[in-house]
Amino acid sequence: MYKFFINFCFLFVFVFGFSQEKKSILNKKSEKDSIIYTSPYGLRVGLDLSKPVFSLLENGYTGFEIVADYRLSKRFFIASEIGSEEETVVEDYTNSTAKGNYLKLGFNFNAYNNWLDMNNEIFLGMRYGFSLFDHVRNSYTPNIGDFYFPNQRINIPLKTTNLTAHWTEFVVGLKAETFKNIFVGFSLSYKIIMRIDDPENFKTLYVPGFNRVYQSDTGFGFNYSISYTIPFVNK
Repeated sequence: MYKFFINFCFLFVFVFGFSQEKKSILNKKSEKDSIIYTSPYGLRVGLDLSKPVFSLLENGYTGFEIVADYRLSKRFFIASEIGSEEETVVEDYTNSTAKGNYLKLGFNFNAYNNWLDMNNEIFLGMRYGFSLFDHVRNSYTPNIGDFYFPNQRINIPLKTTNLTAHWTEFVVGLKAETFKNIFVGFSLSYKIIMRIDDPENFKTLYVPGFNRVYQSDTGFGFNYSISYTIPFVNK
C-alpha cells in the first residue's frame, strides 16, 4: 500500500512537472506568435537623383527635385514633388529654352503586401501638376524660301514670362527600405496636359515638371529617388 502510494506520488509529480513544462513552452510560443509588428508613420523626404545626373550629362539641361510623402494609413500616402528645371530644345528650325518651377500633389496606393516588419512598396499613384515658367525663343528659321534662296536663321531672342501649365499624371513605381527608414525608389509616369500657355506664334515644346510636350499634349517622366522617413509614431 505504501509502495503504491509512493509510486502514485512520483507519477503525480512527474505528470505535474511535465504539464508545467509544456504550459511554459506553449506560453512562450504564444508570446512569440502574439508579437505585433508596427510600421513608422511620418514624413518621408528625399531627392530625385536622376535630375542632377542629367544636369551633368546633358547639354542645355539643369534640374532639381525634392520628393516627399506622408503616410495616412497602411496603404495610402499623400505624395508631392517640387522642383525647378531649365531645358533648351533644339530642332531643325527652332531653338528655344523653358525655365521655371513646378509643384505636383497627389497620392500613392501601396499594392504590395509586406511581410512582418517590412516597409517596401509597389505603388500606383496620381498627381495634379502645376508649372510657372518663362520661355525664350533663342532663334528660328522662317518657313518661307526655296532651295536657291534659303532663309537665314534669325538670332534675335524673344522672351515670354509667367506662362503656366496644368496637367494630370498617372504614376507606377516601387520603393525599397535598404536601411532603417532609408528608401530607394523608382517610378514611371504618363502625363496629360489639361491647360497650357503658349508664347505668341510658337508652340511650347517643354514644360518644367512635365518634360517634353508632344503634339497629343501628352508626355512621360521617371525619377530615381533616395529618401528618409522622419517617424512621428509607430502603428
